Amino acid sequence: MSVNSYEKPDFWSKKAFSEGYPARSVYKLKEINEKYNLFTKNAHVLDLGSAPGSWSVFILRTLGETGKLVSADLKPLAKNVKGNNLVFFQGDLYDESLRERIRLQGPYDAVVCDAAPPTTGNRLIDTSRSADLVDLAFDYAKTMLKAGGNFAVKIFQGSDTRALTANMKDLFEVSRSFKPAACRSESFETYLIGMQKKDGCI
Repeated sequence: MSVNSYEKPDFWSKKAFSEGYPARSVYKLKEINEKYNLFTKNAHVLDLGSAPGSWSVFILRTLGETGKLVSADLKPLAKNVKGNNLVFFQGDLYDESLRERIRLQGPYDAVVCDAAPPTTGNRLIDTSRSADLVDLAFDYAKTMLKAGGNFAVKIFQGSDTRALTANMKDLFEVSRSFKPAACRSESFETYLIGMQKKDGCI
């Protein structure tokens, strides 16, 4: 697979641009939310690894004028990602001071994460780095989600998937693995879904 195969706009990319989203990834969250009802109006949502902001735009459109979105990434959001109920933090998700600022905006009804590591083409390295990001997002969910809250995180399928799935089962009443239709057919990414955080799990 050439690098250019990801750069060439496909159906989902063209649809995203025509509907005002910065990237095609929005349709993955849209399908996940339609299937699992992660959040609705009035929800308080945390979007990790949010740049350029397609997931944040979708969440804001779903929340309308109600609810609140806290979004965080190393990179800035696209200029058109705006909302009166949006709080954006630019910084390293591993940084403790950033974590504390995000925590103070919570607790949250839903935590979502579409973050992915820079890929090397070496599947072993890429899946390991992805698993590290999943662990990080899982820790945010564990410490900042309300009881009964929901979680979705992207993962590159590999040797760590089983252990991460077991962690999900410990924290949530319901856990699932789900690959949206908008994922590229050649991609080995999928999503782990956690529903109804168990009371007392911190």
